[in-house]
Amino acid sequence: MKHYLLVLYIFLLGISFAQTPSLKAYSDYKIYYSPQDGNYIEIQLQILGNSITHKQQDQGIQGEIGIEYIIKQNDKIILSDAYRLLSPLIKDSTIEDFYEIKRFALKEGEYDLQIKLWDLNTQTSEVTTTKKIKINSHNQICFISDIQVCESIKKNQTESIFTKSGYDVIPHIGNYFPSECNYLPIYFEIYNAINDTTSQLELIQQLYSIDTKEQMNEFNKKTVIDNKSVIPIINNIDLRSLTTGKYSLRYIILKNGVEQYRTNYIFDRTNETLNIININNIIIDPAFQASVSEDSLSFFIGSLLPITKSGEQANILSLIKENNNYKLRKYLQSYWIVSSGKINAYDSWINYKKQVLLVQKLYKTNFMKGYETDRGRVYLQYGPPSAIAIRETSPSEYPYEVWQYDKIKTFSNKRFIFYNPDLVNNNYRLLHSDMIGELKNFRWQSVLTKRNSPNRDIDDPNDGNIDHYGGESQDVFKQF
Repeated sequence: MKHYLLVLYIFLLGISFAQTPSLKAYSDYKIYYSPQDGNYIEIQLQILGNSITHKQQDQGIQGEIGIEYIIKQNDKIILSDAYRLLSPLIKDSTIEDFYEIKRFALKEGEYDLQIKLWDLNTQTSEVTTTKKIKINSHNQICFISDIQVCESIKKNQTESIFTKSGYDVIPHIGNYFPSECNYLPIYFEIYNAINDTTSQLELIQQLYSIDTKEQMNEFNKKTVIDNKSVIPIINNIDLRSLTTGKYSLRYIILKNGVEQYRTNYIFDRTNETLNIININNIIIDPAFQASVSEDSLSFFIGSLLPITKSGEQANILSLIKENNNYKLRKYLQSYWIVSSGKINAYDSWINYKKQVLLVQKLYKTNFMKGYETDRGRVYLQYGPPSAIAIRETSPSEYPYEVWQYDKIKTFSNKRFIFYNPDLVNNNYRLLHSDMIGELKNFRWQSVLTKRNSPNRDIDDPNDGNIDHYGGESQDVFKQF
């Protein structure tokens, strides 16, 4: 049910060129039930804090957006609402995403949901999305709401928009969980669990691998359901032993051992901590063999370096140095089986190979392969940026590029700035990024203008950042 609210960019080779700041948000919805009011939809919004304009207030800076919801059925407006929403007041330099929840009671049927957001401090940044939704009827004795994966769940102290059944449930909008996510907090509700004395209702939890078509028995769980009209269910599933792949989390209601109702949640998991490459038992697949020529094996094995952990990088470098083509072929196949599963291994490799060739074309230099450059490494590690601003000529600054990503794993709106101090080749170096684990240089603007502004005081982050004709890097970086 996830849907993205994003502005449109002009795409060239998967890269976009943005000129002005743009409001960005993510949306999702879940269907719940109230014994008093019936079915209702909960619309969830995550607004990227760095994508809106903030204005100075007495105690800090604050943004303000407008929100409009329209729900139609057969082109007739059934429900609508519009209002202003203030962002959290920011008292330091940390700008975080913020959430909004809106609920509407709906009868069973099919509807069209339209959401429009706009930045009230600029009046120029507006995004709109539409989504078809379906509210089912429930004639079963008991049934289950949509499954909500959460950023956090805790007993509420005061009532808020996040409160459900006595808990504050902060939604996680998205279904991708990387190695950094060790647990999967789950919230859902069971309805109409009203039993007679001769029957027993049970809730079954199962995890199914979509890639291998196998059930993960260690995640199986069975619980007897209480005799209530609304039962909130909270589970915190340990993902640390779950390998990379696509999974279906299932919940089934049984009455005296007979299935009454089921629902599921599909998600993607990457677990690089468990990806141990072993080539000993690999039988070379002819498709893998045909995809790489003998003289390019070392090149493509080396291209895996940007997407592997440091421990595995040493193994790759050792294999390249040994230059045994048979071992290199087995390693290539083993790597993608471990990373993507046996079924998806070849397709994942071919898709990655296309990206490697694109990076080689765009970013290679006369002494570095494309994947060895900073831009090539970032592209392969995080994927194509959502937007790019290129400044090849400036009276006072080295040539530079600013890359912006709407999402990297669990992080939102991350930026990278690359520059070319040599001026004579294509080797743009990473100068600064606000992504966790990447190079941070808070004097990056001083370095960029060093071309004609020698620095004088290394303890002054603004030294050398005097105004220059054509010097707009700070504005370009902040526009995202």
